[in-house]
Amino acid sequence: MREDIEDHVAAGLRPTRPAPLRSVLRAIDADDWLALDVRVREESWYGSATQAQERTAAPLLLELTRLGLAQPAFDLCHRNGRVRERAVGRAWSYPGLLPLIVIRCGDWVEPVRERARDLLHEALDMDAAVDLAPLILRTGRRGRGAFGVGLLEEVLRRAPATGLTALLASPDRAVRRFAYRLAIGQRILRPAELARAAARDEDTVVQDLCSDAALIALKDNEAYDDVLGPLLNARSPRARSAGVTALRQAGRPELAVRFLADRSALVRACARYVMRQHGGDPTAWYRDRCAAPDAPGLPPGAVIGLAESGGRTDAGLLRPMLAHPAAGVRAHAVAGLRILDLVDAERMRPLLDDPAPCVVRETTLALLPSSRDVPLEWLLERTGPGRPRHVRLAAFRLLDARGGVEALRVAVELLDDGDAKLRTWAAQCVQRWRPSVDVPRGDPEVRLLLDRSRHLFSDHALRRLKWEAGVGG
Repeated sequence: MREDIEDHVAAGLRPTRPAPLRSVLRAIDADDWLALDVRVREESWYGSATQAQERTAAPLLLELTRLGLAQPAFDLCHRNGRVRERAVGRAWSYPGLLPLIVIRCGDWVEPVRERARDLLHEALDMDAAVDLAPLILRTGRRGRGAFGVGLLEEVLRRAPATGLTALLASPDRAVRRFAYRLAIGQRILRPAELARAAARDEDTVVQDLCSDAALIALKDNEAYDDVLGPLLNARSPRARSAGVTALRQAGRPELAVRFLADRSALVRACARYVMRQHGGDPTAWYRDRCAAPDAPGLPPGAVIGLAESGGRTDAGLLRPMLAHPAAGVRAHAVAGLRILDLVDAERMRPLLDDPAPCVVRETTLALLPSSRDVPLEWLLERTGPGRPRHVRLAAFRLLDARGGVEALRVAVELLDDGDAKLRTWAAQCVQRWRPSVDVPRGDPEVRLLLDRSRHLFSDHALRRLKWEAGVGG
């Protein structure tokens, strides 16, 4: 490892043409610079680096060698503070190493830290700020890292409004959050632009920031059309819920009706709130929709919505939907009965053989608290290899919830199953298994099963588990 670094250093001392600052920064990820800093310091202290550090820093190390920047980079990351201080003083000659100056701005040695901050203050223009933003924000989470974040904000505030455009579209989530906070604080985005950003961005923090700011910035009813449209049609439930809630302020509660059966529970709750605030009765709307369970086009969201807003007396509308031809309706009917605490294990048990995995998942979730009410032999039969995968998974989850010797026996048998997910779940079941009160102490089968799965335990953990089961140390 040390020989590799010495080779890189020797190559880095060869005369090469310095690369432009932006080309170097754009090609290298922020985490690579941080990994290089750790790798060089660990190499200096202990003579070796971890495999993760080597793997992360190696591409950057090769790039620095190619550009003739390896030795100055090593000096900036050196374990000796005096070496780092001298390297910072010479850093003007190596603009491609400005990312390491960002890291040194949080150095624990004050002279190094102060010289690096002076250099960064002089060198950080708008172009460099865009490229260095991910690294500055990452180092800003550390102690003494606030300087870089404050300087970045200062540079961006001085720049024209269009200067934030690149950061608003950054693939880095932290950068987008930072940029949108600045843009909202400076009011450089119109409400419609904020609404479109909330609908488009995949990060929930950005969605909340932009949707809230868009609704706060509304001043007239004419602007509502530009804001509500993107929000109400967004894929994100958080953005849609913000748009639905804004219907109350906009005085358009009638538009909330179509969201009563939304696929998101959050959006459904907001739609019910808007209707109630304007004197509507969402529960009556749900009951009307569910009164004819065989009617075509019944949205599954209406079924679960009835359970969310209704009461136990609505079970009579939900139970017939357990046989509905649409899988989504059947699944939501099971979920609705679970919400109302009206699960009938005998009645729901046949749904564990349903061809739709979504129905089986909801049925399993509903039956977990009463897993001992499901016949053991019936469950064991459904863990066999001839059953559909989702049925086997469901039966095993219920057996695991039952506990006892039977659960351990099935889990050990499935350790060699052809399905990777079942093997993983089986191993986890064995590792967390504990003898319940109905497991006789000293059961020889328990000893045999634990010995067969000894590869899943340390020697100490296996001895302790055997001691708990009374089958030896």
